[in-house]
Amino acid sequence: MRSRFPMLVVLAGFACSDGTIGDTLGAPVAAPIVFESVARRLSLVELDRTIEALVGDTTSPATRFLTPDLFTPYDNDYVQQQPSRALIEALDQMAADVAARAMTDHRDAIVGCTPTGAGDTVCMRDFIARFGKRALRRPLSTDEIDDYAALQSYATESVSGVTNDFYTGVALVIRAMLQDPEMLYRVEVGVPTDKPRVTQLGDHEIMTRLAFLLWGEAPDDALLAIADAGGLANAQTRRSVASGMLADSRARAQVQRFHSMWLGYRAIPHPPALAQAFARETTALIDDVVFDNARDYRELFTSSRTFIDATLATNYALPLPGGTPAWVEYGAGGRAGILSHGSVLSTFGKFSDTSPTQRGIFVRTRLFCEEVLPPPPDANVDAPPSSTDGSPCKANRYAQHRESASCAACHGRLDPIGFGLENYDMAGRYRTHDDGYEECTIDGRGEIIGIGSFSGPKELADMLISSHTLDACVTQQMYSFAIGRPLTGDELPQVERATQRFAASGYDFRGMLLDFVSDDLFAQKREPAQ
Repeated sequence: MRSRFPMLVVLAGFACSDGTIGDTLGAPVAAPIVFESVARRLSLVELDRTIEALVGDTTSPATRFLTPDLFTPYDNDYVQQQPSRALIEALDQMAADVAARAMTDHRDAIVGCTPTGAGDTVCMRDFIARFGKRALRRPLSTDEIDDYAALQSYATESVSGVTNDFYTGVALVIRAMLQDPEMLYRVEVGVPTDKPRVTQLGDHEIMTRLAFLLWGEAPDDALLAIADAGGLANAQTRRSVASGMLADSRARAQVQRFHSMWLGYRAIPHPPALAQAFARETTALIDDVVFDNARDYRELFTSSRTFIDATLATNYALPLPGGTPAWVEYGAGGRAGILSHGSVLSTFGKFSDTSPTQRGIFVRTRLFCEEVLPPPPDANVDAPPSSTDGSPCKANRYAQHRESASCAACHGRLDPIGFGLENYDMAGRYRTHDDGYEECTIDGRGEIIGIGSFSGPKELADMLISSHTLDACVTQQMYSFAIGRPLTGDELPQVERATQRFAASGYDFRGMLLDFVSDDLFAQKREPAQ
């Protein structure tokens, strides 16, 4: 018999680009291929949400005990996940903490039956089957239940004067199951197909993909019951299930989280009250465009109005009739959409100020889906640039980037973009001169080489949309988030197909998600080449 104990097995889980993803997607569309996939460890947020659903623990134990995830920009990039002895030890500490708290706070609800005594095997096996199905996202086999039930023997022993009982065994089962590889990783086995290295996923594996993509957590009992009934290999069935899931508040939270990582504002560097106001503003716009009114997704970037309270009305110098939180028009000027929000404008700064270079990187990597490689090893990136004439003005200081042959190639593609947003400080406030230097006026003109010049978020958004760069990039970003890693060149035809469908739908973001999960390729996986 295979034993799952006592050892936990952890599965393995500056040059510049000179073109956008749009250049690649303009070529003839090749036949799509199934995405490569390996075992993916749950991100800390996914693990915390899953544990909360399992045992009601709201203390974010994964975040407290485990090493923070790397954001590239998403926290679920399995290429970055490295197993280690430190990880194993931290997982055991986390599991022990969760199990102890579960027996104190939610014991009866978790167990679901009343034991007749320490040796009640019927109640124990019933608990293991129900809890195990939620934890491993599939029904357990008899042998697996036997493995976990063996831990009940500790409930009938006394060690060092400590009297154990039935719940001692329950706590051990929870502690062990929280460290099970199939709890911590999304392990997909599937059934081989006639295509080399391609397997068809089973219903519970498909449901797990749906739940983590659309809700950011493991499937609940209702979703597992749908998987039990079968039929998820059918595209229309998946689409119908996903449509219902998108009506759940958990889908809103997941879409918000995707945008916060993609656009870089998951941690807003401002006092709590201002940061919360920014978060409410951005959340309201995403909900309005994606869920409440299902508008053209591009309006996320071009919207002429925003949702503000008194704090943001003062911050942006916008009128707020009535004084209560409301949608207001930006009016004449350079503002439009999410690129005008303080949440987004707070990101990609440096040296306690806005950075034209960092904002250029933001636009190139997050909105153009270009690659910007790291600077050369001898570049001093920890000191702000200085001008040869001693001028404090940012325009003069950053001009030094273009006077160095080793820097000019990259910075010539980055800095001009950032200067087009320079009228807006790190809190999204409009300004006419550098902070602290009235003599350093800001002209606010920027340029995207090969496309044109612009000034401010509105004109930048218009350029992104008119060049169709944003169409392809948002699709690529969503796909990278969904599969848990950057796409490879041979997978880009799927992005082209998805982008075409996205445009044909009137840029319906929820429709893009539904098209993705109802594609036959969603229910399959491809093993990496040896």
